[in-house]
Amino acid sequence: MTATATTGVDPVVLQRLYDREVERFVAAHPRCRELSEAAHEHLHGGVPMSWMVKWPGPFPLYVDRAEGAHFTCADGVDHVDLCLGDTGAMTGHSPAATVARVREQVGRGITAMLPTADASVAAGELSRRFGLPQWQFTLSATDANRHVIRYARHLTGRPKVLVVDFCYHGSVDETFATLDGGEVVARRGNIGAPVPPSETTVVVPFNDVEALEAALAREDVACALLEPAMTNIGIVLPDDGYLAALRRLTAEHGTLLVLDETHTLCAGPGGCTAAWGLDPDVVVVGKTIGGGVPAGAFGLRADLSRRLLASVELEDVDLGGIGGTLAGNALSLAAVAATLTEVLTDDAFAHMEARAVEWTDGVQQVLDETGAPWHVTRLGCRAEYAFSPTAPHDGAEAAASDDFALQQHLHLHALNRGLLLTPFHNMALMSPATTPADVQQHTDAFRECATELFARPGA
Repeated sequence: MTATATTGVDPVVLQRLYDREVERFVAAHPRCRELSEAAHEHLHGGVPMSWMVKWPGPFPLYVDRAEGAHFTCADGVDHVDLCLGDTGAMTGHSPAATVARVREQVGRGITAMLPTADASVAAGELSRRFGLPQWQFTLSATDANRHVIRYARHLTGRPKVLVVDFCYHGSVDETFATLDGGEVVARRGNIGAPVPPSETTVVVPFNDVEALEAALAREDVACALLEPAMTNIGIVLPDDGYLAALRRLTAEHGTLLVLDETHTLCAGPGGCTAAWGLDPDVVVVGKTIGGGVPAGAFGLRADLSRRLLASVELEDVDLGGIGGTLAGNALSLAAVAATLTEVLTDDAFAHMEARAVEWTDGVQQVLDETGAPWHVTRLGCRAEYAFSPTAPHDGAEAAASDDFALQQHLHLHALNRGLLLTPFHNMALMSPATTPADVQQHTDAFRECATELFARPGA
């Protein structure tokens, strides 16, 4: 059996190694297995949220305690957490300043559908970081994206949303679309779509200025919703000049430019918007801004805010599909205010980026040593390796290089050596609590894994 053309890994060797890792995982986690088996009685799929079935191995780990950059599973095994709640815990688990403020607020009231002083503190800090003066809060970035899309349609009178191929913006109906032979179709795995995505959505490849210009020239697009760099199909960085062209073309054609910085906040305190000097009409953030407490937000240019306030009748303000009874609740806003002012500071990001540089250098060293035809990419404090020799230019290239079976083995091998990677791809995220020793633990384990995968027969 020869190695696969894209990954360089012999599938027979891969299966043998994976089977060995499954045995090791099961033997080391009897309590997690018991909890998982019991959970199937009342939990659909045995998990509280469907994505949790995607962890490698026959059952997921159960967390007993998480603090800083580590967690301990129900079997008492300590793990370096490089997933960090898929960015939700980029602050590290239970950062002290956020915990203290949340504990105080719990005793003073969790939610009342009335504002607290923390709301202005949080909005002011987001405004300082991203340069947009007006903010609203939600419980997730998904909610924020949904609200922004509705507002964009309302303000422009246009029906369509433009996204890039293989994007991800939470569970927003309009974004689960892809290209097939140039036609907009439902992305694989899109279940229960309310309408064919071609009715609501325009899809273009990332980094393709010509396709972007052609799509916007029809002037039926209310907003372009993009990450400044793609992160959910692996890291895909923008070409030089691409984001400038995006800003110019959206402005020329009356389309609102919405940057989803939920994951790209890893680029620095103000995400790519501040790091790269971008000028969006709207910014969306979520996940980590609450230190793990559910929270999301979107920021608007002042003129957009004024137009919205003038165009929505007070009597109907609760009927437009914007908001939510628990959105902007006192607990979430206390967490956001504390996290932004005391945890995700400039100094914290400098520490996080230094660890990501070390992680990237360690992975690259192993790739060089083993001859693995893969690459590693970094964006701020986020880094990722993928199964192609060079970095992809767009989402379709990134998707084509993926190998789910290989990914599962790499993740299970890491788990068995006390390391948690993000289950959907090979992403590592650094927190303010991540140490050089944590990073070295990954380098050592990755070297062991890659050396086995690329060992020459008889060597």
